[in-house]
Amino acid sequence: MIVYDRFWKLLKEKNISQYHLQTYHQIDRGQLRRMKENSVLKTTTLDKLCKALNCRVEDIMEYIPDSEDPCSRR
Repeated sequence: MIVYDRFWKLLKEKNISQYHLQTYHQIDRGQLRRMKENSVLKTTTLDKLCKALNCRVEDIMEYIPDSEDPCSRR
């Protein structure tokens, strides 16, 4: 599962609001909502976020294996 906990932590550290991202960096409100739900996110949004926050994609998201995923049992 992809989780965006790192993104929310980074926003706090940089003192950047969701409003700022929407207004000044054209980040769609729906995409931010999807991040809260750890749902599917457009790669164009990830690109915009990396530019806006001056960070790498690894600073925004993390892969955590599902405990029920057969591939995670290897």
